[in-house]
Amino acid sequence: VQLQASGGGLVQAGDSLRLACVASGPNFGSYSMGWFRRTPKKERELLASISHNIIDTYYLDSVKGRFTVSRDNAKNTAYLQIDSLKPEDTAVYICAAAPSYVVHWSGTSYHYWGQGTQVTVSS
Repeated sequence: VQLQASGGGLVQAGDSLRLACVASGPNFGSYSMGWFRRTPKKERELLASISHNIIDTYYLDSVKGRFTVSRDNAKNTAYLQIDSLKPEDTAVYICAAAPSYVVHWSGTSYHYWGQGTQVTVSS
């Protein structure tokens, strides 16, 4: 599966963004989807993920309440809604896919990666 993330940009603190990750290739519905971010201080951390069947989700504690992960299997697309953006949210946001038979809340489960989209939040 190939992944293409979009929706990043330069925004102000307090704004919202919805990132999208479009997958090409068959069987999107058989992959769990995760959103990671990369900063100069941290190579990559799993922020949120959603199971292949949309039954459950995972959120990093520090983003709970502001980040919402979703997916539309009919459109081969996963989303990450980010509300009340903060300057510390500035990062490259990367989507990834994991086989449905592994746990989606572990960063090591992901083997297919998109190229990332830059989010920059000004104060």
